[in-house]
Order: sequence, then C-alpha cells, then structure tokens
Amino acid sequence: MAEGTAEAPLENGGGGDSGAGALERGVAPIKRQYLTTKEQFHQFLEAKGQEKPCRETELDIRGKLYLAPLTTCGNLPFRRICKRFGADVTCGEMAVCTNLLQGQMSEWALLKRHQCEDIFGVQLEGAFPDTMTKCAELLSRTVEVDFVDINVGCPIDLVYKKGGGCALMNRSTKFQQIVRGMNQVLDVPLTVKIRTGVQERVNLAHRLLPELRDWGVALVTLHGRSREQRYTKLADWQYIEECVQAASPMPLFGNGDILSFEDANRAMQTGVAGIMIARGALLKPWLFTEIKEQRHWDISSSERLDILRDFTNYGLEHWGSDTQGVEKTRRFLLEWLSFLCRYVPVGLLERLPQRINERPPYYLGRDYLETLMASQKAADWIRISEMLLGPVPPNFAFLPKHKANAYK
Repeated sequence: MAEGTAEAPLENGGGGDSGAGALERGVAPIKRQYLTTKEQFHQFLEAKGQEKPCRETELDIRGKLYLAPLTTCGNLPFRRICKRFGADVTCGEMAVCTNLLQGQMSEWALLKRHQCEDIFGVQLEGAFPDTMTKCAELLSRTVEVDFVDINVGCPIDLVYKKGGGCALMNRSTKFQQIVRGMNQVLDVPLTVKIRTGVQERVNLAHRLLPELRDWGVALVTLHGRSREQRYTKLADWQYIEECVQAASPMPLFGNGDILSFEDANRAMQTGVAGIMIARGALLKPWLFTEIKEQRHWDISSSERLDILRDFTNYGLEHWGSDTQGVEKTRRFLLEWLSFLCRYVPVGLLERLPQRINERPPYYLGRDYLETLMASQKAADWIRISEMLLGPVPPNFAFLPKHKANAYK
C-alpha cells in the first residue's frame, strides 16, 4: 500500500479482495433489535461517558465505632491517633459551606483526609438550600470521601441565629430542600447529625427521623441532648431507643456519654446501628481499643506521653515543622490537654468505670508525670507541651476554646 493512504473500512456487505483464495468477508448475524448506525453508536458512547457514575446511596457501617466530627480537636493528627486505637469511621471537623464557597484555605484544610482513614466523611454546616447544594456539588468534584454529613447539631449562637446547625430542626421546609438538593448532586451517601431537639423538654427527633428517611438520608446520628441542655444533663439513651423504631429501616447511630466498654455495651442494647464517640475519645483515645477488647486499660503515664509525642510528630508533619507549624501544633496539643486532664487512671479508681460526668478531685498519681497530667491548670499543660516541642515563645498565653475546660 502506498505511503499516506489508508485502507478503506469494510462496509456492511463486503468489499476487499475478490481473487482466488481470498478470505470471504460478511457481517456477523446480530439480531435486528440491537443493530444501529455508526453515528448512533458513537453518539451513545459519548453520551454515556459524560454521565455521572452510579450514585452510592447506602452507607454500611453497622456495628462500627465512629469518631465524631469534633470542632478544633478533631483535626487530622488527632484522627490518626484514634485510627491507631481502633476507630473505624472518621469525619472531618465541621466546615462552613459559605467559607468553602469563598475559597477560604483554612476551611478547605478541614476536609483533608489521611491515607489511614479508610472510611471517611466530611461534615458541612449551612442554613440555605442554594449554598449547601452548590457546596455539595463542588465537593463531589474535588474531594475523595465516603459520605457527606449535614451538621444539624451545632448549638452555638453564632450558627443557630443564622438558621444553621440545630436551628434546622425547626425549619423543616428549608431542611428538606437542603437534603433533597444535596442528594441530587452528590455521588456518595448523605448523612445527618441531629440532637433530641432545641428546647430541653420538647423532643423533635422522633418526628423528624421518618421524614429524613423519606427525603433520602442514608444514616442519622442522634446526640441524646437538646440544644438548651448542652452538657448539663446526661444523654437520654431511653429516648434514643424510641427513635430507633421511628427511623427504621434507616440506620440510627447513638451518641452521648460513652467513656467505657460498659457504656458502649449498654448503648448497643438500645438497638442502635452503632455508636459515635466524641468527648470520650478526647479524654482517652484508647477507648476504641477498650471497647473492641472489652477491658479496662490501666495505661501508664509514660505510655500516655508517647501518645502525645506521636500527636506532635503527626502535627509537625501536617502543619509544618517551621516556627509557625510548631506553634500551631502546640495550640492544638494544649486544646486536647484541656480534655485529657479529666481522665483518671484505672488503677486509682475505687469503682470502675469512670463516668463522663464525674469531674476528678485533686489527687496524686503514681509518679510525677501522672500527677502533672491530672492538673487542670493551663500553665501545667504548657509545661507538658514544652517536654515535646521545646520552650514556648516569650509572652505566650493560652486559654482553651472550650470554656467548660477552663475551670481552675
């Protein structure tokens, strides 16, 4: 064949050599209903190539231990610590959808996933269907996650007064539009975290759950407290048990006051699909191991210091090892230490287990480090940080964001 010329394609019905011994060519006998033209064949493939992949609508995490999305403390280095101790499901810190849409890098950083996080979601907060839907569409194109969660539990005034967080429980039309809008553009399951209600004695969750199921939510987590209660009373697991029936067959996870394997066992007896752990993980991240191994772990002060050392190494890896990165790691370490000081070592307790609402009295530990770790003073938390990150800069001061832990 001469250079620069192409062999003519075979058309239906033949062509080709007609000399003796030539291969006889025909058309494969395909049934008439499957036949098409060349143009339609290529148009079909092109159209299908532009379609979104089939959307995952179910999230199968029944029986798994879910680390709650924790503002400030639920950062990537902390989640790595919890994964190591047996957390199955992790979720990024609450991200504000308007901040993401404005391209704020600090907000986008909250969505970063570590490779050890094998079942990982992100949590969005917003009050309006248009911005939440736009944000969900943006996420589906830019981040690799297994689910997206809507925050309908945040109790803080700044969020509530704008109609977001807990306020959505009283704005069912907007809430429905947000859920349906996000569901249309996401290709991963949509989940929701809610409280029992807004006011202390006015439970709303049992009425909302069947609606959330009908709107297409894959899974709901219920924190057993209202907005008004905050942490003044224990979580209402009896009400969570009632809500399991209201949500069925949609899976319902329960959240509130789990600090031991006994607490976790009691929670699972309510019929929930699984448990979410929040403050319990901040007080003792090895709680996940205790639940899985059904034991109390009398962890030593040196083992606890090793955990903090790993956290600082993860922090320097994540935020950088320059001066700015060191101080950012220190700030997040100090925030976490404001919770860790509330843990009482197993070997010092007269009665097991410690309960989450029991504030520790002053006590002397079995060594200096165990005693130092029990201090409720920010100056002692700073001293622990200096063991791991060196001296603090001149005029350094620290006040925890969670004021509940700033008691003297």
